[in-house]
Amino acid sequence: MESFELRFSGNAPIGGRAHVGVVGSGDLEVLMEPANETVVSVRTSVDGFGMIWRATLERFLARNPIAAKIEINDFGATPGVVSLRLAQALEEARR
Repeated sequence: MESFELRFSGNAPIGGRAHVGVVGSGDLEVLMEPANETVVSVRTSVDGFGMIWRATLERFLARNPIAAKIEINDFGATPGVVSLRLAQALEEARR
């Protein structure tokens, strides 16, 4: 089990809160809420993939420079699933 927090610059506020996904085999849960800066907290069942997490989050946040508190609870999701869940959470938060 690994936990870490990453900070990113972002200035586009999101409209509300979002909760998508579930913590289960090969999946993950994303919770997103408005904030003044972007802070991502990751809890993952898989150790040693911090560089991949950082690259995946940097790619998503470069396309979406939001200001949000994001919590990710992972159970072995691939980077593609991470990107999908982040996009789903952002869409829900903007409604």
